[in-house]
Amino acid sequence: MTSKVKITRGSSNVFADLGFPDAETHQLKAQLVVRIQDVMKSKKLTQAKVAKLIGASQPDVSRMLRGHFHDISSERLMLFLRRMGCDVDILVKPAKKRAYAPIHLSAESS
Repeated sequence: MTSKVKITRGSSNVFADLGFPDAETHQLKAQLVVRIQDVMKSKKLTQAKVAKLIGASQPDVSRMLRGHFHDISSERLMLFLRRMGCDVDILVKPAKKRAYAPIHLSAESS
């Protein structure tokens, strides 16, 4: 017997797919945290070193990297990246064929 399984294609935002309020902000913050992790790896920084650079505790850095960043603002995450030696550019442009456009983050390799 074969049973039919209904498959629904998700969007590019898992937070929206799961019904989170303010899903776009969650997605942006997740992307910023991934970038922080990328910079840590490329610069071979420990959580303790990152904590000193950004002005946080090592346990706070650990929590953030494990996905517990709901209480950290996007602006603060961008400040963390700046303190880790990154430039942060914000680009605002007209949306293509939508009244409400998603937020995208792009990162250059170091």
